[in-house]
Amino acid sequence: MMTAMQSVVHFAPDARLQQIALARQAVLLDGKSMSRPGSPEWIEHSWQRCLASGKRPHEVVSFDLIEPVARRRLLDTHHALLQTARPVLQSLAVALASTRYFAILTNAQGVVIDAQGAIDRSDRRADLISRIGTDLSEGAVATTAISAALSEQQPIWLHRGEHFYDANCVYSCAGAPVFGPNGDCIGMLDLTGIEAAERPELKHLVAQSARGIENALTLNFFNSAHDLLIRLNWPGRILGDESDGLVCLDADGYVTAANQMARLLVPQLASQQLRHFRLHANELFDVSIDLLFDAARRHINSPAIEMPLRTGFRLHAMPICSSKMTATGAPQLAAPVAPGEPPPRLKDIQLALIRKAVDEARGNVQKAAKALGISRATVYRRLGSGIKK
Repeated sequence: MMTAMQSVVHFAPDARLQQIALARQAVLLDGKSMSRPGSPEWIEHSWQRCLASGKRPHEVVSFDLIEPVARRRLLDTHHALLQTARPVLQSLAVALASTRYFAILTNAQGVVIDAQGAIDRSDRRADLISRIGTDLSEGAVATTAISAALSEQQPIWLHRGEHFYDANCVYSCAGAPVFGPNGDCIGMLDLTGIEAAERPELKHLVAQSARGIENALTLNFFNSAHDLLIRLNWPGRILGDESDGLVCLDADGYVTAANQMARLLVPQLASQQLRHFRLHANELFDVSIDLLFDAARRHINSPAIEMPLRTGFRLHAMPICSSKMTATGAPQLAAPVAPGEPPPRLKDIQLALIRKAVDEARGNVQKAAKALGISRATVYRRLGSGIKK
């Protein structure tokens, strides 16, 4: 089924608004099913939930604030999200400066925790929805990009009459959920315009910005407490940018955090709530975790390696030690591998590590094997075969 963004391609602005009006008439007034071409089903489902809860399109929207005590608790509870998201919101304010759109950040319940950009406080319609503590959930203000992004758990574009309440048909909004390092949805990022031109490209901007917040949260999580960060991406992609999957491991090899891209690349991460389950990296990667730690710790010239997954696919990976595990006291991040330049094969990395350990042990194979955590026979076998298997 086509998305709401795709439906824009088929209609000029006036025609699109007319199609939205026909859909509102059918569902909200006549009790029929929406027949508008290109309409995602979730819009009708949200409208139907609102009708079932007793809401009616013509009602006044109050945009209620939560209680003052709850507002203070709200900001304390989401301090880490607010601090991490603030630079992203400020960048969005610059990007949107001439568009009459502004940015809103909510928690996972749809309550506003921050707003940035060209917000006209003299316009009550802008002021009401951008106040800290305003409840913008579906239960409070019916169908919006905010409530839809939280319920659908995906980026959303919503234009004018696609909102449920008549009073909200002045808004055009793009929204995207924000996921925390343990996989839970912790908030929502929204870009809203009032009687502004339709800008469906903002769906891409809001999704990209939400990903930036997620990545920063995961990296902060790694820097604060954890031992190994693995950057992942498909072969042919440059490692080291915002499109990387990020997986954090503790010293025992258990996954402690991952960003949303990592969950797309490694399906087992998507099925696990890291807050409730202990997932070991051996269940994800078809490679010794000790070798990954050793590769990162010993600063192999190019940290990008071939990473076989248990699913049979192969990714490129860049293991990075935390500062507490490096001799210099600072995380090591080498230059990304250029597109088209194949990373070292994992077996070549393994052989290089074994040779390096033997050299450092001055030829004492038993001492090298102990340092690597493998048997002496394995050292002899690998050195003798060059790991040709």
